[in-house]
Amino acid sequence: MTQPLRPDLTDGVVRLRAPKPSDAAARFKLGNTPEIHQMFGVDPKHVPGITKDHAQKWYEAQAVEPLAWVIEYKKRMIGALRIHSVNTWDARASFAIGILDPKALGKGIGTRATHLIAAHAFGALALHRLSVRVLDFNARAVACCRKVGFVEEGIERQSSFCAGDWHDSILMGLIKPEYSPAVYPARKPRKAAKPRAKALA
Repeated sequence: MTQPLRPDLTDGVVRLRAPKPSDAAARFKLGNTPEIHQMFGVDPKHVPGITKDHAQKWYEAQAVEPLAWVIEYKKRMIGALRIHSVNTWDARASFAIGILDPKALGKGIGTRATHLIAAHAFGALALHRLSVRVLDFNARAVACCRKVGFVEEGIERQSSFCAGDWHDSILMGLIKPEYSPAVYPARKPRKAAKPRAKALA
């Protein structure tokens, strides 16, 4: 049986799955946070408010990408990631991720999601290399990539004009021989609830 191109991927905490129509409503609910969109190179003073039409188009853009996944945390859609620019001859591709829920930042979710996609890229997709570009002021994204094993390979100088100034892009890469899959401590099983004593008649 042929394996799906983008199967569900999970580490027990974060889940990557194919987009579904209800993601449009979830995307609308998340809104557009200026500080988050600035990390994508958008001037935070010019981030428009989200509309239902924009949310629907966001979902459709994820749905048509063959290697795009929605990121779920605690059964809620919080962002998306994708593998793109695949070169099958050289077994390499680029990677992009966006956490859109400000409440989900700083919890290691991006690192977990990146580990999941790296393991899938070097396993089922038989890639040898993943590349990512990060704006120089996006310290959180740089730290996330470093934790997974990406190394800084170069600088694309003044590649993005954002908030009235030019910024560099940091070029980072990860190759299969240097990737170490994530190892997480075993989760403690929940204690069984003690049976309640029956009241005497």
